[in-house]
This record gives sequence, C-alpha cells and structure tokens, in this order.
Amino acid sequence: MKKLYKSNNKIIDGVCAGVAEYFNIDPTVVRVVWAIFSCMGGSGILAYIIAALVMPKNPEV
Repeated sequence: MKKLYKSNNKIIDGVCAGVAEYFNIDPTVVRVVWAIFSCMGGSGILAYIIAALVMPKNPEV
C-alpha cells in the first residue's frame, strides 16, 4: 500500500517530489504545475504550505 510522504529529493520541503513519487511521475512536472497554480490567484502557495505542515517525512530514511 502506497503512502504519501515528503521526499528527500527536495528543493524547499519535499512536497512536490513526494507527490511525484506517489504518482510515479517526474518531480519537475509536479513543480511546474504547482508553480502555475501559484500564479493563478495564489492557491498553490496555500496548498503547498498546508501540505508541508500535514505530510509526514519519509520514515525509510
């Protein structure tokens, strides 16, 4: 069973890379999409902050 964790492949806090690992896609794609949402009214920034606070760190480290 897959779980959503922050990744160690991080630029700021590992949220985008963690989402990319969960869906098995490239982290750059998630980062670009997240940046687009951030430019559209700032909803991406709020979502990133919430995800950074809620998502646990990867315990396999």
